[in-house]
Amino acid sequence: MKTLITVLATLWLLAGCNTIAGMGKDISNAGSSIENAANSNKKKQ
Repeated sequence: MKTLITVLATLWLLAGCNTIAGMGKDISNAGSSIENAANSNKKKQ
């Protein structure tokens, strides 16, 4: 079951970015979101 979910998630992610450049942008955006959340959390402390 875990494998099926992993495969489906991977296919879904790849369908969202049609090119390697698009995939790079998606990964960059995800990293930026994580960084922003970390900075926001740091400011609250």
